[in-house]
Amino acid sequence: MQEKLEALIAAASTEAASINERPVFEAFKARLVGPNGELTSVMKEIGRLPKEERPAAGKMINQAKGRLQVVLDKALTQIEAAEIAAQVGPPIEPALPVPEAGPGGVHPLTLVREEICRIFKQVGFTVIEGSEVETEYYVFDALNTPPDHPARDLQDTFYLPEEARFGNVSKFADERYLLRTHTSSVQIRTMLERKPPLRFISPGKVFRRDTVDATHSANFTQFEGLYVDKGVTVRDLKAILDYMFESLLGAGTKTRLRPHFFPYTEPSFEVDFSAKHLAKVSGDWIEMAGCGMVDPAVFEAVGYDPDVYSGYAFGFGIERIAMCLYGVDDIRYFYQNDQRFLKQFVR
Repeated sequence: MQEKLEALIAAASTEAASINERPVFEAFKARLVGPNGELTSVMKEIGRLPKEERPAAGKMINQAKGRLQVVLDKALTQIEAAEIAAQVGPPIEPALPVPEAGPGGVHPLTLVREEICRIFKQVGFTVIEGSEVETEYYVFDALNTPPDHPARDLQDTFYLPEEARFGNVSKFADERYLLRTHTSSVQIRTMLERKPPLRFISPGKVFRRDTVDATHSANFTQFEGLYVDKGVTVRDLKAILDYMFESLLGAGTKTRLRPHFFPYTEPSFEVDFSAKHLAKVSGDWIEMAGCGMVDPAVFEAVGYDPDVYSGYAFGFGIERIAMCLYGVDDIRYFYQNDQRFLKQFVR
């Protein structure tokens, strides 16, 4: 059997080198590893061997499968490279001038992010960023999110393989790593490192297992805000929201709060805004964000005394604000790198 396998692999390697078309490759692959392929025929011989010889024969078959897969992968890579070369055409001469050379531009999401940061800096907020790879403690546990919360399921969160480790970012050695679902983890890390009063926003990319459509994306840009001090109330929260939306969307913008539930704020609210002066904004009220007063359990988790300090937190998706501000009706436009779309925002 060993001789048959070696001969099969040698013949396959020689033949694969001359394959340059996909139909030929598919036929070649079927002849090797298909239901009636040459490797399959060798595998059927295991049943005729004595029981004591079958484990060794099975091991040889598995090794041969791996070596044949390498041959197939190499042949397919060559075909794909040839297909791309045929589409691209002859090599580009780097010394030639760039067609339609012109100034670059800032991405619309970056424009909105920079404007948001500018607005909050004017009222004393700082900007703090954090890692996109986090652990369950900073994303869920410290935010008063119970172990059975749906957001912690594999179908809602991008967990990383157990063997993935990214230095000393974990509070506990046995924690699972994940792509953060919100930038609230930056708030937790900042509260663990600093004492009140705190006033900052934390912009950045977040990741959720969501079906992509005109208004949803598996990754998007979020910014969250946190203010912790003595005597902070819901009135302060409403005031900062009114200031932010009117500064960003223009005079006449109104906001309202609707009761909601979030594990890390109590009371919690959904934020709606009304901006009838924006031509592309339809309807009286549009849901935009979540907010609330920081739950005392969150303060206890970071070592703050909830009897002394209070605070508010809020979170927004920058894409949703940009869609309203610029009249964009499909979130996917922001990620497609279509120059016809992006050139509209060149300053």
